[in-house]
Amino acid sequence: MTANAHAQPIHVAITRRIKPGCEQEFQAALKEFFARSLAESGVHGAGMLIPPPGSASNEYGIIRSFASTADRDAFYASPLYREWKKRVAPLSNAEPDARELHGLEAFFRQDSRPLPPTWKMAIATYLGVVPTIMTLALTLAPLIRSWNFVLYNLLFNACVVVLLTWVVMPLITRALHGWLQAGESKTPMSKRISRYFTLN
Repeated sequence: MTANAHAQPIHVAITRRIKPGCEQEFQAALKEFFARSLAESGVHGAGMLIPPPGSASNEYGIIRSFASTADRDAFYASPLYREWKKRVAPLSNAEPDARELHGLEAFFRQDSRPLPPTWKMAIATYLGVVPTIMTLALTLAPLIRSWNFVLYNLLFNACVVVLLTWVVMPLITRALHGWLQAGESKTPMSKRISRYFTLN
């Protein structure tokens, strides 16, 4: 689909509360659903976060990645997803909570892989913020320097956020993709707060 060639990936985080005693059935059903849903057009990946062993929590996390907003909407309107909702309803305590991931959490959350270490995200963010601010300081700032202090900062910082969100950070994360993800597979799953299952 040519229209989606330059679309920004969409990441959705869903939380489900599972009834006591239904945990294993839910996990098995979800893994099966993952395998089927990854064949859908525009679905880039899916992951599951489960409570750590010994935890009293009944919340399970699901993270889905889509090629675009249109692909996300098509997936959630599909017969496959409607079938899944009926299948999992008896295992859940309530309707799921869902939200899109925005900002830096979405930049670093790619292809169902775990987030890079915090220090790597900090360095990548710094590499994006510094040139953005310096460029605007040399180009935009001289044009609006005579403005009221509040208006000056509102416009300047708005431009920083827009450039970081839609231009700079997508470029930075693509350029540093190999380095950001390097070594992630060596991290023992038992060391994670929640075990993370992915399907490629």
